[in-house]
Amino acid sequence: MKLKFGLMAAALALGGAAMAQTKWDLPAAYPASNFHSENLVQFANDVDKATGGKLKITVHSNAALFKAPEIKRAVQQGQAQIGEILLVNFQNEWQLFGADGLPFLADSYDASMKLYKAQKPFLEKKLGEQGMMLLYAVAWPPQGIYTKRTLNSAADMKGLKWRAYSPATARIAELVGAQPVTVQAAELSQAMATGVVDSYMSSGSTGYDSKTYEHIKNWYDTQAWLPKNAVIVNKAAFNALDKATQDAVLKAGAEAETRGWNMSKAENTRTQNLLKQNGMSIITPPAQLKADMKKVGDTMLKEWLDKAGPEGKQLVDAYRKL
Repeated sequence: MKLKFGLMAAALALGGAAMAQTKWDLPAAYPASNFHSENLVQFANDVDKATGGKLKITVHSNAALFKAPEIKRAVQQGQAQIGEILLVNFQNEWQLFGADGLPFLADSYDASMKLYKAQKPFLEKKLGEQGMMLLYAVAWPPQGIYTKRTLNSAADMKGLKWRAYSPATARIAELVGAQPVTVQAAELSQAMATGVVDSYMSSGSTGYDSKTYEHIKNWYDTQAWLPKNAVIVNKAAFNALDKATQDAVLKAGAEAETRGWNMSKAENTRTQNLLKQNGMSIITPPAQLKADMKKVGDTMLKEWLDKAGPEGKQLVDAYRKL
């Protein structure tokens, strides 16, 4: 009988421990080997450690739980308590989500951080209205131009068969007289091999992953834009945590943000070095090309401001004052 009661007591104790533990799912769109995903895993481990296992966050990378466009809604509706999104993916919903995808508005890590600081209050307000909160955000490496041609000015881009994968990249092509061709990432290598495209804009990471160096030997480091991934949290799920656990999540998030930006810079350097090792020339844009592309960016910024309205103007004004 004593043994029976002992087993019952142990079972009740285990049940209490299980009830005290909270489990969160964190869907993400990128492979486990991506630096953003690695940063998420470190964040989850930090929360686990700080809370003594009270809050367990499981990272579901590579769109295993939800596809990229579905993650924001999943967090908003509470299907996932926390998730990572690419902000520019949601520009059609609200223009300010796409501020960091505007070409040449913020063309370095320092400028990108200033833009984030200006954008952050707007993001927090919008996400708050949608029942969510912004935990942290990390920039991707900057975007440059891959081309077989030597580019001294935008005029040299006329007639290029230009890979377009978004409204912004298609609009750039139109403004410089290139021919936009819609090609998805998975089809990029084949498109270059068959001559369907001979130029495109992306990061050093994409260039290395797609083995662009086998077809194109020039990458102009324009640092055109640095889009950001944001980690968002369902507000009701966060509010359900005790104060100490909330503090642990916020602290781990702040650390993940700092770490993530440093990881992005390291990834940029790493992939550029790998491109060089494979015969790619990494070129600083000539002054005329830079000036011409800045004009393209100014045109696109004006078009964006027309759509974004007063909020967009407030954001850009705040950014330019920093």
